[in-house]
Amino acid sequence: MKGPGYDRWVLYRAFLRLVDLLPLPSLRVQRLIAVAVIVSQAGIAVTGAIVRVTASGLGCPTWPQCFPGSFTPTGVAEVPVLHQTVEFSNRMLTFAVTLCAALIVLAVTRARRRREVLVYAWLMPGGTVLQAIIGGVTVRTGLLWWTVSVHLLASMLMVWVAVVMFAKVGEPDDGIEAIQAPAPLRWLTGLSGIALAGVLIAGTLVTGAGPHAGDKSIERPVERLQVEIVTLVHLHSQLLVGYLALLIGLAFGLFAVGITPAVRTRLSVLLGLVLAQSLVGVVQYFTDVPAALVATHVGGAAACTAATAALWASLRTREHISAPIPNSTEQLA
Repeated sequence: MKGPGYDRWVLYRAFLRLVDLLPLPSLRVQRLIAVAVIVSQAGIAVTGAIVRVTASGLGCPTWPQCFPGSFTPTGVAEVPVLHQTVEFSNRMLTFAVTLCAALIVLAVTRARRRREVLVYAWLMPGGTVLQAIIGGVTVRTGLLWWTVSVHLLASMLMVWVAVVMFAKVGEPDDGIEAIQAPAPLRWLTGLSGIALAGVLIAGTLVTGAGPHAGDKSIERPVERLQVEIVTLVHLHSQLLVGYLALLIGLAFGLFAVGITPAVRTRLSVLLGLVLAQSLVGVVQYFTDVPAALVATHVGGAAACTAATAALWASLRTREHISAPIPNSTEQLA
């Protein structure tokens, strides 16, 4: 008797036959699509911040429709046209994110890449659907601060996964594992990623208590996090100091054992981004959180997330190892 496993196998074989009708993508094309996935995932996080600082979070007050009975903005006096346009435009970017996610799945499937690459590729459309659902919950709950936080953190997670996927796509399927740093330093890199997660979570708490709620309705005020914002800012900054300290210690460790130019470049870029992001945060605090800097700060968070993921992925790679050429003595033996 044929079970569910057989049915899934039949469906997958049918999917492969359809994909095989597409042209075979080169490695360069696969990498370009992977870059597009990273840019789209980071980009929609920034546009989401723009929605929030322009108070357009409820420009489309329902989901998945924009207004009851309409998927597009309508002439409603209660909702300004600007807010409708900003929120609807952000929703339309979801199609670009979805397109990039679908393209990477099709590209690596058509190229018959290894299982690891396929898994990362399939995480893209899966994560995009999850993000859309979280976005719907955020709108339907009236922009509750914790739903906005979860929405942003999920975006940062998708950026991390997309960067690791890019690294995996560029590695040869028939290569062998190459360790670029001792295990303790790889663990320290992972610990830095965990510290970054703490910084991001604290940052969303600052946002939850801050002035940019995403909507300025007097009739339906957005519920905010009832914690003193200065306390949260101090928490956020102290976690950032800890994250930066871990990176500096990691840098000393990596240079002590010797690193490849690729790892050195990723480390330098990451340190530069973290310092720049710190500067933006300080300016934000002393200038009463201007809207433009909020979007810049979110973009910086995505960049730091991507750079940390790139460094982590670069410490364990897959490479072609050329067979040693035997010397004359070995040949005679």
